[in-house]
Amino acid sequence: MNIVVIDGFTLNPGDLSWAALERLGKCTIYDRSSPKEILNRAADAEIVVTNKAVLSREHIFALPKLKYIGVTATGYNIVDVAAARERGILVCNVPAYGTRSVAQMTFALLLELTQRVGHHAQTVHEGRWSKCPDFCYWDYPLIELDGLTMGIVGFGQIGRAVADLARAFGMKILASTRSHRGDEVDAGVRFVDLDTIFKQSDVISLHCPLTPETKHLVNAQRLALMKPTAFLLNTSRGPLIDEAALADALNSGRVAGAGLDVLSVEPPLPDNPLYHAKNCFITPHIAWATRAARARLLEASIANIEAFLRGKPTNVVN
Repeated sequence: MNIVVIDGFTLNPGDLSWAALERLGKCTIYDRSSPKEILNRAADAEIVVTNKAVLSREHIFALPKLKYIGVTATGYNIVDVAAARERGILVCNVPAYGTRSVAQMTFALLLELTQRVGHHAQTVHEGRWSKCPDFCYWDYPLIELDGLTMGIVGFGQIGRAVADLARAFGMKILASTRSHRGDEVDAGVRFVDLDTIFKQSDVISLHCPLTPETKHLVNAQRLALMKPTAFLLNTSRGPLIDEAALADALNSGRVAGAGLDVLSVEPPLPDNPLYHAKNCFITPHIAWATRAARARLLEASIANIEAFLRGKPTNVVN
């Protein structure tokens, strides 16, 4: 098999090994590929592996030998799966490889909002503590999580892992998910509708997929429902949030703060309104990127290809 990895760098910048993939056939690995480069580089490929490089309908119909597309991620909206289905090309993803890492990042963002560790550490390094007339100081309200309400939108594996951490911090948990209806209680989680999540939560964390129905799920109307002391977290997909509406809510004080690991366009455009929004922490889509999570992702991606070669494909999304 001729295997081409078109954007391998973010998955493996050098701290993992491609050896197991290279044993499966002729294997060419590119760090990055532009849309035009993909057609040339994958011209003879039977298997293409992509992380975030887009495989459009044009690409899929212009690669005559292509039989399999491996997405080294859980989300697969970068691939035109309908076009792949028309050509009989399998598309496979990797679910659940980063559950604990994403949950950990969710709380890293929340703890930065509530404790301001980075800010206070920086002021200590600048010499402020040495000059302080008191034994301590703080520049922002320090917020205890115990007793606060965490609202989780999307209650799959990651949402459940976030609930586990919230429970350990003593938080109450509300959740909204397509698989639960009504005012049920399950392991300390109360399932409610979205409006209730936004009205009652002190922290709202997004863990749902991006679909036409969930695009701009967080809009001006829902932001207006939030407590002015509440925080919004997103480690899922950027377009779940109307970014202009969120920036306006932060700047006007209608929402207390936001912690975001994803944006609607990545890398973001220089004029993204959230860059200058008040109390908004943005990290560069790294919740998935612990070495442990990436190692699981690479291993699972290779296992998907091995299953395909045996004629028993797994994690097929089309």
